[in-house]
Amino acid sequence: MLRIAITGPESSGKTTLASALSEHYKVFFIPEFAREYLEKTKGKYTLEDLDSIARGQLKSLLSCENKIIICDTDFSVLEIWSQYKYKNVSELIKKSVAEGLFDLHILCSPDIPWEADMLRENPNSRTHLFEHYKKSLTLHNKNYIVVKGTAKNRLEKSLLAIDALIKV
Repeated sequence: MLRIAITGPESSGKTTLASALSEHYKVFFIPEFAREYLEKTKGKYTLEDLDSIARGQLKSLLSCENKIIICDTDFSVLEIWSQYKYKNVSELIKKSVAEGLFDLHILCSPDIPWEADMLRENPNSRTHLFEHYKKSLTLHNKNYIVVKGTAKNRLEKSLLAIDALIKV
């Protein structure tokens, strides 16, 4: 089983890339649990809700048995979100970030136009947050690549990295 996480700041193309990878490999992708959770709460949440989101995302990930698992988020999203908004990260989220749940993290650069929606909060801090993602992935010794540019460029670079893992 090969687990791939798509990560990065808001509106950086994560879902678009997850969908394209899912289509290419003919597997469904695991959606971002936070979006489903926050749609139910109309975007309102507390620090404690982030743990509920982490548990929901983990349950989705661990219940999937595809040969290739594409996940439209990872736990560094919750770590950075929690630290940025609340200046605090729970033990559950810290543990989830530190675990080796994914074989590859694909970090999406925020070099595409911002697309507003009712759940997005940080249109002006995406570049700053992107640096936090790189720092977290490096600190936790995660295998990761950075993708940027057009959707086609992002997909091609991702496919090369994933195909290299499949051949191993």
